[in-house]
Amino acid sequence: MDIKFVDREKIKSAKKRSSKFKPLLEALDQLEVGGDAIEVSYEDDKNVNSMRTAVYQYNKDKGVKIKSGKDADKKKVYFYREK
Repeated sequence: MDIKFVDREKIKSAKKRSSKFKPLLEALDQLEVGGDAIEVSYEDDKNVNSMRTAVYQYNKDKGVKIKSGKDADKKKVYFYREK
């Protein structure tokens, strides 16, 4: 096994969210404070957690505050913008 140390600057890393959330992220761009919410159907809680993680990363990147609410009976999650 050959191990050597390299500068971190030489390592190219581009973590991007999977394209399966691209439609959701594009819809988030259209949300307005106090406006409509986005309704998204889901299959299981793991899917909801992945969506929420993508949205919270979007919040951090864009400097906005998008919150979510979940209706477990209808298997839908809602995203709305607060600021």
